Amino acid sequence: MTNTATRADKEKITRTITFKNQAHEDFYQRYLPKCRYQDVYHKALVYCLGIDRDTREHVDRIYDFRIGNVKPECLHEGWQTSGSVKIVRMAFNLYCNGTPSVFEYDDSDTDGQLNEMQCYTVEDLFCCGYARYFWEAIKIRYPEYCFYVDWEDLYAEN
Repeated sequence: MTNTATRADKEKITRTITFKNQAHEDFYQRYLPKCRYQDVYHKALVYCLGIDRDTREHVDRIYDFRIGNVKPECLHEGWQTSGSVKIVRMAFNLYCNGTPSVFEYDDSDTDGQLNEMQCYTVEDLFCCGYARYFWEAIKIRYPEYCFYVDWEDLYAEN
């Protein structure tokens, strides 16, 4: 019987990423190396920010590559469209595991905070033409769950 740990080590797993277009892929290849780390958080962030021309053109207004921080205030800038704010929120959510733009509201503005939190719901984010690419970003961020293999079932003796 072959040792599964040895066999798993030999089998390099490669996955293809679906990009919206060539500009999206070029952006990903150019900006990922600018990130401090090449982990799933940064890969998902850069992937999302490359989906749309508006977010690609304003990437430095959205994320600080030097210190590694998101810039939630960008959601209130005039260049934002209904689609680009969804992209930015998805990118922030996958990168920060949360809703950083909620903190842009004063603590006394609970209605503003609640309204902003609702913009991060699955329905609000995914009800758009970018849903296919958002799902791809989730697969990049959570490969251990999206490409799960039950090794026990796979190698169970019959």
